[in-house]
Amino acid sequence: MEEFSVDDPTQLLEAAANFANYPGVRTDASVKEFLDRFPLPAIINALQTKAEIPGLENTLVACLHRIFKTKYGASLIPHYMPFVQVGLRADSQTVRSLACKTVTRLLQESDETALLAIQLIIDYGLYPLLLECLLNGNEEVANSSMDAIQTLAAFPQGMAIIFPTNKTEATHLETVASTCSSLGRVRVMALVVKLFSVSSSVASAVYNANLLSLLESEISNSNDTLVTLSVLELLYELVEVEHGTKFLPRTSFLQLLSSIISNSSAESIVRSRAMVISGRLLSKENICSLVDESCVRNLISAIDGILGSSERQDVNVWEAAFEALGQIGSSKWGATLLLSSFPTCVELVIYAAFDRHEHSKQLAAMHALGNISGETRSENDIILNDNAEENLRDLIYQIASKSPKMMPSGLFLAVLQQDSEIRLASYRMITGLAARPWCLMEICSKQDIINIVTDASTETTKIGMEARYKCCLAIHKAFMSSTRLTGDPALAGIASKLQEAVRNGPYLNRRNLETQPAIKTAERF
Repeated sequence: MEEFSVDDPTQLLEAAANFANYPGVRTDASVKEFLDRFPLPAIINALQTKAEIPGLENTLVACLHRIFKTKYGASLIPHYMPFVQVGLRADSQTVRSLACKTVTRLLQESDETALLAIQLIIDYGLYPLLLECLLNGNEEVANSSMDAIQTLAAFPQGMAIIFPTNKTEATHLETVASTCSSLGRVRVMALVVKLFSVSSSVASAVYNANLLSLLESEISNSNDTLVTLSVLELLYELVEVEHGTKFLPRTSFLQLLSSIISNSSAESIVRSRAMVISGRLLSKENICSLVDESCVRNLISAIDGILGSSERQDVNVWEAAFEALGQIGSSKWGATLLLSSFPTCVELVIYAAFDRHEHSKQLAAMHALGNISGETRSENDIILNDNAEENLRDLIYQIASKSPKMMPSGLFLAVLQQDSEIRLASYRMITGLAARPWCLMEICSKQDIINIVTDASTETTKIGMEARYKCCLAIHKAFMSSTRLTGDPALAGIASKLQEAVRNGPYLNRRNLETQPAIKTAERF
């Protein structure tokens, strides 16, 4: 075997490039074979001493990354901890990123207790270096550092490192955030969100360490729109965490969001994001038992204030308001609250849903009305209490009476005859409303509505076909459950048409899918 010379790394550069760029998966055997030719100490030495050679650093980093991604390569990491330590301090951002990823691989390939890996991280002082990479590295280094710390948090011994009991510790995240730059604070908050998503136990540690207050404080005090938006996006991620509803209602986030929405001097994009996040949080299952109803009412009142304001609002603000109300109304308690306590708010949603003047605004309102009417809820939760149901019916009839269509059936048909996006939203709305006897009567009073929802050729996209079919199913189910309608001979044709459409399924039936000749027979003279 030809001996590799450290003084002439050309051979290593070529071999490392081939190894790193190999299109297939690298196996343990291929890594062993490569390291037999080019030992790991030689590669590391070349990386540290020959980095000025064009292309060498990036090539060797890519090569080492692929080596450590294998099980065999990861097993070598504990023997090269000084390299990892030096790498985390390197001037090169590429090397620092590799070092962070190497810590992640060390932890990923550890056993369940991870005692050796954790001890190595402690012995070599890697956690403070990871925090340094988080605060002062470029975006790639910061993300790689966050991934490593997030992986560390998955182990009980790792949690003890990240969440020291002594809050004066230099590595306590609250202390770190109070002494770093504004960019560093945002990154620390991003790390807090990542940690929060690891597990319920880690989320509990985050909450008990008072780290969510970092986001609360930043939202309250920042006058920088970009920073506020960044923190709101982090809050959006928090809301999406599965166990987030266990902890977020204990914070002041709802009050803060309500304040932002009510602040007329705030940028419209900030108010829009605050509304969307509010809706997402309040759409979570069982949230009604965890939040203070007065906070919810204040938040909805803030949204209502925007919709009812005499000032001309940015279309994006209206869309965000409708999206938020739709999210809130997607749950039974939320829809009941909106219709019982904020009927004027729902009235604006319904009005916009049938107003063709602003397409994006109409689309957002239509989807919101679909949620409020119960399209996303389970069958047993579609119908609300008597007061809410009466308000929903009255609002739709009132708006219809003020329009040229006069009746809800005319409104339904009009939106079903619009473009595909509005039609899709219309299917969702009618799917929810069809469970109401009064609405079912309106639907069946227009043969054209039945023709559209039963015609498999109406839609050409998969999502459109499935939405149409779901709407058809809902109408058919409501129709067959109604003794009043099934006993009416005049509606027998509608019953038959609905039944056939349900039987044919969501996609084009076989008659429309018959194979057609692709080649035309040549004409003969």
